[in-house]
Amino acid sequence: MLTDTIIEDDRWQSLDISSLAETAARQTLTHLNLDPNAFEIAILACDDARISELNTEFRDKPTPTNVLSWPSDERASSTDGAAPQKPTLPMDAELGDIAISYDTCERESCAADKSMSNHVTHLVIHGVLHLLGYDHIRDLDATLMEETEVLILGTLGIDTPY
Repeated sequence: MLTDTIIEDDRWQSLDISSLAETAARQTLTHLNLDPNAFEIAILACDDARISELNTEFRDKPTPTNVLSWPSDERASSTDGAAPQKPTLPMDAELGDIAISYDTCERESCAADKSMSNHVTHLVIHGVLHLLGYDHIRDLDATLMEETEVLILGTLGIDTPY
């Protein structure tokens, strides 16, 4: 398994977050020509209270958010809009950790009139891309990340969220 999902909030069980995260992460790596069987990602399926604690601790933002990522290594390109460095094996087999909040995902999917499953799939892809060095702080990096997300979502039959 590429992903190891820790479920802290039982509501995630109804969505089968373990399978959903595995599929989204595998598709992301496959799309980027990386072997999903060579890597590991930890997923924490939690609630707003827990993700708020993590957001406060790691980003000094005392609010809940939908998804957080902790890459095991810095892979971002120094050039705005350029693809990040690919992880090298076996040293970079552990890509990092992702936390995702049920409460925020549910609110966002309802507000956007999207299925929870499609929204969470998008956010897992988003988180995995962060682990791989993609970001959205600089404009061209954001464009690259969004375009990559849309392409991956398309391979899963999910419409663009943008």
